[in-house]
Amino acid sequence: MTKSPKILIAGGGIGGMAAALSLLRRGYDVEVYEQAPELGEVGAGVQISPNGARALDALGVFETLKAASCAPRRKEFRLWNTGRAWPMFDLGQMAIEKYGYPYLTVYRPDLLGTLVDAVRAMAPQAIHLGAAVENVTNREDGVALHLVGGKTVEGDILIGADGVKSTVRKCLFGDDEANFTGMIAWRAVIPMERLPEHMRQMVGWTWIGPGGHMVNYPLRGGKLMNMIGTIERNDWQVESWYTQGSIEECANDFAGWHEDVQTLIRSAPTVMKWAFMERTPRQKWSEGRSTLLGDACHATLPFLAQGAVMSIEDGVVLGRCLDQYDDPKEALLRYEAARVDRTSRMVRGAKENTARFHETALATEEGAVKYMESEWSRDPINDRYDWLYRYDVLTAEI
Repeated sequence: MTKSPKILIAGGGIGGMAAALSLLRRGYDVEVYEQAPELGEVGAGVQISPNGARALDALGVFETLKAASCAPRRKEFRLWNTGRAWPMFDLGQMAIEKYGYPYLTVYRPDLLGTLVDAVRAMAPQAIHLGAAVENVTNREDGVALHLVGGKTVEGDILIGADGVKSTVRKCLFGDDEANFTGMIAWRAVIPMERLPEHMRQMVGWTWIGPGGHMVNYPLRGGKLMNMIGTIERNDWQVESWYTQGSIEECANDFAGWHEDVQTLIRSAPTVMKWAFMERTPRQKWSEGRSTLLGDACHATLPFLAQGAVMSIEDGVVLGRCLDQYDDPKEALLRYEAARVDRTSRMVRGAKENTARFHETALATEEGAVKYMESEWSRDPINDRYDWLYRYDVLTAEI
């Protein structure tokens, strides 16, 4: 495609900024429209597996982000009540040797900030804040983005990167049904100095037990500890990243769990609470000169640690397709075709891990030992994760 098309991106989150950077680096004219009055991410952690690090390198920001991140030495499973440990992954140098890139744990605001800085360095005026989408017009020769307040902007291609409750998706395809999973999550970021010395390791722990699990890992060079706990409950169904819960309620949800789990909860300055909703990954997300990206078309549960990575991969592959195919409609369909099977498999894999993390056999140590050998020994782990981590955004077929 020639470099003249003007590309509109709805949504200034991680996926939208990854797409903007991918396209700017290829010479396209890009405008990003974000509904929030200022750019920012909820304070939480995100895991960047080697495939995600490879994609960030393709965007030119890997080294910058690496300097602000952690590279845990390994990931371990811990049994919910006794704390018994099983290896999950050898990370650090071993990940580099196997996949060419490390496994990073990143503070979400640092990830978004790195992408935003790179976009603004290339196009200082490209990001428009306080610009909420109201409607979309898909034309034969272009697109129109109608903003709340009456303003309309026109372009040649539209990318809807506006999240799980995407307005662009609703305009193009109607609203998608979201179903409550029967699980709620608790999230917190804890200053590392609040934790006892034995819990300040550069290790990622996944505590697993019947009906729930908790994940914790270091951020920002070990200055922070991320915590996210998931528990099976059906009495609260609010899907929001911004609802504050109470330390006591969170601790009660994990009553009887290991003292380290309780210490994490009690050490948190605040805890945020939200309900996990499930959406079927879309099999069609391009229509005319408009397409979707990231959570707008394949929102996922976080149990494969691929949500942010999926959207970053999307952005790089989208840029490659627009470069390779002259017709915008064909380019968007090629992008969709290149990504739909992989992203659907990622969403399914995250859902399947729910049962693996919450298995009833984990109630006793004897049951846990047998279960861990069958489901989480080296061969099953390789089968479930190797295809994820070897993916290369620059050589994947388009």
